[in-house]
Amino acid sequence: MLSLPHQTNFYKGKVRDVYTIADTYLVMQVSDRISAFDVVLPRPIPYKGQVLNQIAAQFLQATRDIVPNWMISAPLPNITIGYKCETYPVEMVVRGYLTGHAWRTYKSGGRILCGVALPDGMKENERFPTPIITPTTKAHEGHDEDISREEIISRGLVTKEEYEQLEKYTHALYQRGQEIARERGLILVDTKYEFGKRDGVIHLIDEIHTPDSSRYFYLEGYEERQANNEAQKQLSKEFVREWLMANGFQGKDGQLIPDMTDEVVKNISARYIELYENVTGKQFVKEDVSDADTVKRIEDELGKLGI
Repeated sequence: MLSLPHQTNFYKGKVRDVYTIADTYLVMQVSDRISAFDVVLPRPIPYKGQVLNQIAAQFLQATRDIVPNWMISAPLPNITIGYKCETYPVEMVVRGYLTGHAWRTYKSGGRILCGVALPDGMKENERFPTPIITPTTKAHEGHDEDISREEIISRGLVTKEEYEQLEKYTHALYQRGQEIARERGLILVDTKYEFGKRDGVIHLIDEIHTPDSSRYFYLEGYEERQANNEAQKQLSKEFVREWLMANGFQGKDGQLIPDMTDEVVKNISARYIELYENVTGKQFVKEDVSDADTVKRIEDELGKLGI
């Protein structure tokens, strides 16, 4: 835990430590902790925080023309500084393909997901006719829960007018993400966005288009694999969930997290770095920064903001 000047609050999330500065700014430190099924796993993944932070910073910069966002700067490999926003209590999940949670629901016979009707006769990993939005509640502890557009509005979680704007931003951001992914030989399968308000203006917050918030397939061979009913080659955190499920863990009461050997941790780290290089088109440079240097560089950045 860091000690920062003018700190007014601290929040420890599943994988992020968030420091509020002067009730106006946030310093987000992305740790190497990893979670799945809303449970933090026992061992950190080397360089995972750097991967997530640097991918998010690149995509936040690349989508500023669509919607304002919270980021001011990313001065360190795993640190982003930005504006504090009043957070909406929902996450906007957008899906272009029938996979993951949507497929598990579909496979069990469900044809309604978050109030959205799913077409009959679809195969796993098949593309939807048009992307669908399947929001969830934003839980500070425990599991996020599926919720429909109608429930969000009727419960007053978000006004109808603002929710419609969130939907527009979500579709536009997803389209941009898909375009960038395609240029890199990838498919952005599904992802989630979080929003907040600052001075009455909606802002995109948190991370976007990272392997923790998104799922990617390789574009090359996608059609052939679908035609042959083969599993898609993908880059996402889904492989961690699959490893856990194969070892009897889905985050349910009484289930034990399987042993994370050195080999498992090393492989997960390598997969995160692979995704970084594929998504950004850049070579990953491993960086280690001491806490003392971190604090000094954050203080320098806050100084530029008059703190």
